[in-house]
Amino acid sequence: MPTVDVVDEAFLAVPRARVAVEFADPRTWPALWPDLRLELVADRGDEGVRWTVGGALTGSMEVWLEAVLDGTVVHYYLRADPTGPGGLPTTWPRRRATAESQRRQRAAKRIAFALKARLEAGRAPGEPPAGGAGTAELT
Repeated sequence: MPTVDVVDEAFLAVPRARVAVEFADPRTWPALWPDLRLELVADRGDEGVRWTVGGALTGSMEVWLEAVLDGTVVHYYLRADPTGPGGLPTTWPRRRATAESQRRQRAAKRIAFALKARLEAGRAPGEPPAGGAGTAELT
């Protein structure tokens, strides 16, 4: 089991294609994860992105975008170990590993809530999602 194992999700009332744009550009990755070096493994288009992770941690990361109702659930996964000398995985004491996992969980929430605030800006609760996609009426 990896030392840092973060699983998170957040709902954004925004079309999936609009959310995908936020993760597609490699120039934005250092701002979101400044201590990680990401190497693209799979650009899944509107379904998200997968990376291998280097830098402070060594492992894998994924943002999976799931179309749900009138928006998108952003699923975030980070599974990695701390990086030691020479860029090789190392081990940490349990307390430090737990603290790092919690720090990464909070960082994931900050990213999701910042996206939510920016992409849903001006949208009143119950209104169609930002980006013009509305909900289908039930009959």
